[in-house]
Amino acid sequence: KVTDIEITEPFELNFNREKVIDKGFRRAFTQLISTLVSTEDKEKIENTSLLIIKTLIDSFTMSDEKFINDEYQSRFHVNFNKKNTLIFLEDKNIFPSMPKKKELLIIPILVDIQEDKVSLFNENIFYNKWNDKLEKFFLLTYLLPNEDLDDLNIIIQNRDKIENYDFKEIIQKYDIDDFIITIIFKNKDKIRVLSKISFNGLFKIKNIEFNNIDLESEKNIEDILVVLKNTYENYWKEINKINTSIKLPLTISINSKSANQIQNFENILSKMDLVSAYNILKFDSNNIYFKIIYNGSPKKFLQEMIKNKINIETQGQIWRVG
Repeated sequence: KVTDIEITEPFELNFNREKVIDKGFRRAFTQLISTLVSTEDKEKIENTSLLIIKTLIDSFTMSDEKFINDEYQSRFHVNFNKKNTLIFLEDKNIFPSMPKKKELLIIPILVDIQEDKVSLFNENIFYNKWNDKLEKFFLLTYLLPNEDLDDLNIIIQNRDKIENYDFKEIIQKYDIDDFIITIIFKNKDKIRVLSKISFNGLFKIKNIEFNNIDLESEKNIEDILVVLKNTYENYWKEINKINTSIKLPLTISINSKSANQIQNFENILSKMDLVSAYNILKFDSNNIYFKIIYNGSPKKFLQEMIKNKINIETQGQIWRVG
């Protein structure tokens, strides 16, 4: 579901509400793919025809319609069909990501090699600008460190070995498991960014270089931040990628007399990102049998069920909700 797509159109003699709706569909599709796929894959499908986009939509609503100063304004909320969307992406050889939100600690450090100076808090333009212009489709939410002189002193003391410093003394002050240490090295008009990324216990180091950069230029700063944020978003999506080529068929039975349990089970299946499809295979006086197509391993499916407080008995070919 993509919500709060804002549309503004001039209210003129040739005003056409259908064109406004089409524009809402396009913007909703753009936000959807920006959330689900990497920057590189997004480029492959961002020019998808409106006809195809409409085949992926289950329903939509419009709210807050109003006319102000010869302008029409409205908000769109669009429900995309999960199965059709996954099939569309698979046909394009694109594996989407589960749209999981993540809060993390970001520590941006600016190192001026010429001046032999380290900047962390308000003296650091990247610290000041980091949470400006966050996109709706971003999955990562950044927590910046507090302005702590002890932290600054620790970094200054370790500046000669800052690339290898683990930052544990600073990270442990925050009750958060995931973090990115972003070290921006400035040398004349060249910028090298070393990123130490820790997501879900996985650690990655990324180096990116920028040339002809003026840190007095707002645009240069914004361009660097866009590249860095997209890099981190892409890595998070890579970790949560859904391999739709894996189609694990599962048959699971549930007591047909337990209406609440059946409803709860269906609600959970509908919300699971790795469940590409499910339907009732058959039923009798004792059991309802669900056929489920799962884009992952049996172990992962059982782990998700446990998280949702569903016990699955796995004896025999047909599993059973306990």
